[in-house]
Amino acid sequence: MNILVAYNGSDAAKSALNLAKNYAETHHAKMYVITSMPGGTKEKPEDVGKARKDLEEARQFLQQFDVDCESYDIVRGLSPGEDLVRFAKENQIVHIFVGIEKKSRTSKIILGSTAQYIILKAPCPVTTTK
Repeated sequence: MNILVAYNGSDAAKSALNLAKNYAETHHAKMYVITSMPGGTKEKPEDVGKARKDLEEARQFLQQFDVDCESYDIVRGLSPGEDLVRFAKENQIVHIFVGIEKKSRTSKIILGSTAQYIILKAPCPVTTTK
């Protein structure tokens, strides 16, 4: 059984990670902790470094509990929502965990909503948390 956590190091993402950890322990599931970045010239080196550091901290957190996990920084030129849904389809993910943060209406229009995209397009159940 494979589960996925969308992870960006935010408090909401940490909450999703903890909830997914509990699920993984209960169901003996393998966890995939994923960060998605568009890549190319859009990414600043310090943002890439922060993403990798956040993933490493998540991996170390899960190791404390002997949770089977892999972490990936995906850079395919897609939006984070597209990346995560594609990863879920490619890796037989049975459940996705996503931390959500409140955004203004304007922010949603301009930036879109990664969580909304995942909820609508995912091939499996999605649990959101704040």
